[in-house]
Amino acid sequence: MFRLKLYQRYLMREIFAAIFLVLAAFIALFSFFDLINELRSIGKSGYQLSHALLYVTLKLPGLVYELVPIAVLIGTLYALSTLARHSEITVLRASGLTTRDLLMTLFRVAGALVVLTFIVGEGLVPFSERLAQEIQAKAMSKVIAQSGFETGLWLKDGRDFINIQKAMPDASLEKIRIYRFDGKNALESVTDAAEASFQPPGRWVLKDVVRTILVGDSSRVERSEAADWHSAVTPDLLALLMVSPDKMSLYGLLNYNQHLSENRQKTERYEIAIWKKLVYPLAALVMVALALPFGYSHNRVGGVSLKIFAGVMLGILFYALNGLFSNLGTINSWPPFASATLPSAIFLLAAIGMLWWVERR
Repeated sequence: MFRLKLYQRYLMREIFAAIFLVLAAFIALFSFFDLINELRSIGKSGYQLSHALLYVTLKLPGLVYELVPIAVLIGTLYALSTLARHSEITVLRASGLTTRDLLMTLFRVAGALVVLTFIVGEGLVPFSERLAQEIQAKAMSKVIAQSGFETGLWLKDGRDFINIQKAMPDASLEKIRIYRFDGKNALESVTDAAEASFQPPGRWVLKDVVRTILVGDSSRVERSEAADWHSAVTPDLLALLMVSPDKMSLYGLLNYNQHLSENRQKTERYEIAIWKKLVYPLAALVMVALALPFGYSHNRVGGVSLKIFAGVMLGILFYALNGLFSNLGTINSWPPFASATLPSAIFLLAAIGMLWWVERR
């Protein structure tokens, strides 16, 4: 049976303690800022302090997911710098501990946090983010649609182009217009409905329906109190629009990306998000490798403080680069894999370069 050596248990305990301390501090700080931001909305419609507190609480898994790599970098850097300051790293190296052995110990810590990040990102974040948005939307009488578009929400389903003015959190729709085109891309009909409610497995019931049918140069209007509308657009698909791609589950991303692809719409943003879902948890491995060279330095005067500052700056840089390359990849149609992995690749190269420099000293 595999058992960790005494020094490995000691190092892992110190590093885990530092990482979770940093993570708790960051979560408390960012949650406080989120709550301050939500206080501005208290009093609007039915939005109360209890809603704001619940909203901020439900956002916590998303914060954990985003901050774990940064906490790993700063926490590992702090733990190693403290050990180096007390000459413990020097003693271990004098006892025969190689850089490879120390790196493997750090990878064990990072591996556990990779699993934690993936579980949180897949199991908790999509559910909590969606619930948070629903609670806020219901309390403030907000709608899902009109996310940056004055004309409402636009979707494509086969040869139908759908405009929804209001998509409510309870999966009901208001003011729907469906443009249907024929095989020659000529407008065939326009259907307007005041409301729509979903009936599983894939049928919407439209109410107060006015359908304009175009035949050649003429047209006719049909009115009915209710009509069925069969569509691949479902409440689950609309609910995905309440959550940003970075907070969606991998399963949800794959489904929505397939829907866009089948309807010949741009998928770059969601393809990048899929690769980020796969790569982002692995950033913890890169971060411990980047922090390791700092453990070989043992400056006693202001050393730890300076290294913590460097770690914070590197963490901010990593966070900024992740967002920057995702946006640039979407705008410039870069390969999704490259857009998602470039920040981690840059930091990995920096870690390899620093480790090589340390070994040559």
